[in-house]
Amino acid sequence: MKKKKIDFKNLTEKQKKMFIIGGVGALVLIFAIVCGIFLLKGVSKDDIKEEEPPIKLDIPQGLKILNPDSSSRPIAIMINNAPAARPYHRGLQDAYIVYEIVVEGGITRMMALFKDIDMDEDLIGSVRSSRHYYLDYAMENDAIYVHHGKSPQAGSDMSKYRIDHIDAESPGFTRDRSLGVSSEHTSYANLKGLQEVIKKKGFRTTLNKELLLNYKVEEIDLSTKEGAIKADKVSITYSNVNTSGYTYDSENKVYLRTINGKAHTDYDTKKQYTVKNIITYQVANNTIPDGGKGRQELSNTGSGTGYYISNGYAVPIKWSKDSRENQTKYTYMNGEEIEVNDGNTFIQIQPKDQNITIE
Repeated sequence: MKKKKIDFKNLTEKQKKMFIIGGVGALVLIFAIVCGIFLLKGVSKDDIKEEEPPIKLDIPQGLKILNPDSSSRPIAIMINNAPAARPYHRGLQDAYIVYEIVVEGGITRMMALFKDIDMDEDLIGSVRSSRHYYLDYAMENDAIYVHHGKSPQAGSDMSKYRIDHIDAESPGFTRDRSLGVSSEHTSYANLKGLQEVIKKKGFRTTLNKELLLNYKVEEIDLSTKEGAIKADKVSITYSNVNTSGYTYDSENKVYLRTINGKAHTDYDTKKQYTVKNIITYQVANNTIPDGGKGRQELSNTGSGTGYYISNGYAVPIKWSKDSRENQTKYTYMNGEEIEVNDGNTFIQIQPKDQNITIE
């Protein structure tokens, strides 16, 4: 059967327009297909980010600190620990892990991790800006990272490591101007608002890493471990302006936390913060060239020794961290993974050669 030739001259104006539109559409489609082939030609499987399926967490039933039936990602919030902000700390008692690390000027900042806590509109903070080495500990917990501002180094690393982060975005943040302190000390986060921001940003909400610590429901008797010593009082010096301390409350089997010898209290509840577990170790730090601002670098990969402290005893441990994004591993001196009591944990990463006393 012969194909009928189209005589363009005999077509109506409407038919001519339809013919031209159809031809242009076909050319656009061909061009898009060709471009797609060229673009995909250089893309490897490794260049395509695929969301990993959630893992099944092995959390013992009966834990009070964590929900064994939940695989939700934690939220890691940067906490301001400048002297002016310290009296107005809020919400830290509900964090299941808190990291404390030195920053410029010899003061510290903390990063508090929250998981499956319904705090409604309760405030957490005050929140301060990011420093790049805190990202290492957000990554090792697969946490969504929350901060108010950032150093240039932190901003660069957030892009490099593709960190899911929230920088002072509404409705996750609010200002409490009633405190009568400088503006940088008045920024607070709340978990309910942060969940809305997380949903809007489309962040993954299920964990793709195991929990950092090996929790046990039954009380762990550290007195029977190799090298165990009494630990009724602990003092961890970061600099001449910052010392974190702990006094053991044998009745409640927790440590009462102090900063520079004064009770570390919550602004809203007026209660002194209590801690079940303390992990402390030292790493080298140095000042980076940043125009005289004094920001720090941390030598936190590799390995070393420290202490795990709980229930009135301290035992020597080893720590190791293969890379910035990999989890820190904590073992007893014989290489066995440490078991951690059911309760909150402060991880004190202390500058090398500073003083620590345990008695």
